[in-house]
Amino acid sequence: MSAIKKIIAIDAGLKRCGIAETDVLQIIASPRETIETRQIEKFLEKVLQSEPVEAVVLGYPIRSDGSINEDVEAVYQKITRFLKEKFPAVTIHRIDERFTSKLAQRALIDSGMKKKDRQKKENLDQVSAAIILQDFLEASR
Repeated sequence: MSAIKKIIAIDAGLKRCGIAETDVLQIIASPRETIETRQIEKFLEKVLQSEPVEAVVLGYPIRSDGSINEDVEAVYQKITRFLKEKFPAVTIHRIDERFTSKLAQRALIDSGMKKKDRQKKENLDQVSAAIILQDFLEASR
């Protein structure tokens, strides 16, 4: 991996996408923001044109029984097509995202976040993306 560009992770859903990113040294995964799914292409275009990004990690929508969440899979296919067409130099990785929402909820509790703030889905989506990205970084080392 190059040490001069960051990696972006996306935890996509039907309504929202949680976004996380690494630093340019690819050491730390941090929540970035949550955007509406219908805005994901516009967001990616803006980021990939203005920031040094080496790769995008997509959390793959597998259910606990091993089946694929087909509704969310359609979102991932759309993102993948967009990236391959517009930004072919950016590497796309997929990682199993099972249980990241539960881990994210636990992380929000452990961080001392107030219940009111933990109930905001946007916070959960961002932290889920950060967990996906951290898992990817650890698997890559």
